[in-house]
Order: sequence, then structure tokens, then C-alpha cells
Amino acid sequence: MSISAGAPAAVRLILYHQQSSSARTRFLRLRGGLLAFDALPEGAHLLEGGTTPVAGTVRLHPAAALRSAEQRLGIADGSLRANSEFNALLQTEAGEITVLLAAFTTLDLPRLDPAIVGDVRFVALTELRDLPPLELALARLAYEAILG
Repeated sequence: MSISAGAPAAVRLILYHQQSSSARTRFLRLRGGLLAFDALPEGAHLLEGGTTPVAGTVRLHPAAALRSAEQRLGIADGSLRANSEFNALLQTEAGEITVLLAAFTTLDLPRLDPAIVGDVRFVALTELRDLPPLELALARLAYEAILG
């Protein structure tokens, strides 16, 4: 299942919330994984350079992916903001996948309707230890981008 019509199928999102007063950062965990909205295919790997775009390359604009994610999560337009410091490129047998990082813009953790989104929860970075190695690497890179 791709993000939805109107957004590229080869996009995944890492969604997080950062408390404005304490800077406490929590990641949205969907169906046990870190990436919204689909798991990565077997054999996916991070391209050299991690999240550093190659000079002269065109980067995917996140607007369509963010709007699609807001619709899938049942939240208001503008509830997600892209973190421009992060843009990972993965290689798979089927082609490249772009991984974007987006923050919830709400002051407190958003309340997501389980009837719409299913089994989701917000977790600290330390609660992601059981993820596959590639998702752990992406979480570390995302956290570094969040911290600046």
C-alpha cells in the first residue's frame, strides 16, 4: 500500500513530536515500525551519504506526502511540517525510496483516532531498539537532524 493517490509511492515518512517547552522528542510508531505508512522491502539499504543530498540533484518536495499523511491520520491540514535537514535515499530492487522527516505542529501530542490509524503510539528513541538495523539507522539520522 502506498501513501495514497497524489503522493509518490516511493516515499516513507518518519513522524515525530517535539515538546516545545522541554524538547522531549517522541516518534510515531505505526504497526510496530517507524516508517509511515509501509514497511521497507527486503534488501533495502541506505545510499552512500545518508541524508546528505548530492550537489545538483533534485530533491522531492514534501508537500504532497505531508498532505496525504495528514489525511491518512485523520488530522487537520498543516498539522505536519517537514524537517528540511533530513532527506534519506534508500535503494531497493524495485528502485529508490525517499524517506522524509516531519514533525507534528501541535503543542501537545496529537490524539490520533485508533479507528482511523489503528495501532499507533508515540515512543522515545530508546524504545525503538527492536527495529531492524536499517530503521534504527534512519531513526539515529532523524534524531541527529532534529537536534540540529
